[in-house]
Amino acid sequence: MAHKKPVVGALIYFSLMFCAAAYFTFSAVQGESGLFRRVQIEAEREALRAELERLEAEVARIRNKTRRLSDEFLDLDLLDDQARSVLGLIRKDEIVIR
Repeated sequence: MAHKKPVVGALIYFSLMFCAAAYFTFSAVQGESGLFRRVQIEAEREALRAELERLEAEVARIRNKTRRLSDEFLDLDLLDDQARSVLGLIRKDEIVIR
């Protein structure tokens, strides 16, 4: 019987160590700061970076359009296009077909 106690103690010790290792491994992979969360954050970052690039291009397009309609630089073709699309204006010599 003297040999049974160290075997049971070692079994309990290794069981606890295995559970602790399994817990930390699971946390490293699935936890709040785990590998899967990191991959998810990277994917979100790339999606947001693409959205930022799209928005920056749209802002540049709007800034260009605003500059072309400003007092310092007036693009008559753009002004004509805006008057037609926004205000629904037409010239006297045009015919509108709906």
